[in-house]
Amino acid sequence: MTSPSKLTNLLLGSLLALAATSASVSAATPDRGGTLVRRHCGGCHAVSSTGDSHVPAAPRFRELHKRYDPEVLAEALAEGILTGHPLMPEFRFEPDDVQAIILYLKSLQSKQAG
Repeated sequence: MTSPSKLTNLLLGSLLALAATSASVSAATPDRGGTLVRRHCGGCHAVSSTGDSHVPAAPRFRELHKRYDPEVLAEALAEGILTGHPLMPEFRFEPDDVQAIILYLKSLQSKQAG
């Protein structure tokens, strides 16, 4: 039989885990994704809904959906995007950051559709 104090500790631990999970989900926002891509990708790519890439060969993020479904990019963002050219650094993002970037890419796509 479980004692009341053990049950209380188990319940409290479950609530803390749920709160931590809720906090991490809320951290994945399009605004967070926009901040990340401006910081890590904006030096070469056009990362907003307008403008050209600083490096002409670098695809505009608002057009990435023409090549890739944003959800398909999740694994590459988490494990490191490898490209055919040596100038692009390899980035690896944490799961919350990956989700935030995907949300941002989807928001760019919806702005183009509208």
